[in-house]
Amino acid sequence: MPRDLAILACTECKRKNYTTTRNKKTMTERVELKKYCPHDRRHTVHREVK
Repeated sequence: MPRDLAILACTECKRKNYTTTRNKKTMTERVELKKYCPHDRRHTVHREVK
């Protein structure tokens, strides 16, 4: 299956807030998105965790 489930964690508070899918063949590095963190109450960078 080419699509993989990616769990996104906040870089500020280290909590796992979001999930998304990514294509393993085209995106070989970890996903990094700017999303809203409800614990910090602001937009922060969220990175994929294993």
